[in-house]
Amino acid sequence: VQLQASGGGLVQAGGSLRLSCAASGSSFSIYVIAWYRQTPGKQRELVAGITNGGAINYADSVKGRFTISRDNAKNTGYLQMNSLKPEDTAVYYCRLGSFWGQGTLVTVSS
Repeated sequence: VQLQASGGGLVQAGGSLRLSCAASGSSFSIYVIAWYRQTPGKQRELVAGITNGGAINYADSVKGRFTISRDNAKNTGYLQMNSLKPEDTAVYYCRLGSFWGQGTLVTVSS
């Protein structure tokens, strides 16, 4: 499985971005999809996850602002990020089962 994350960029506080995580290979639908983020000097932290059954969990810091989803027909996971804050600035990574994508940088300016 190979994962391609995209959608990062520079946005002003209060703005929105949508991250995508496209997967190659089969069996996409059976895996948990999760988004993590990491800033320099800090551990990678879980932002949101969605199971193959649609169960979802979010980090407290993003609840009500971020929405995770998946499209099994397109082998793609998404993270819609609204009301972005400067503290959301990080490299965001997607994970599918035990596979990791490359990071995509999100920068939120104040």
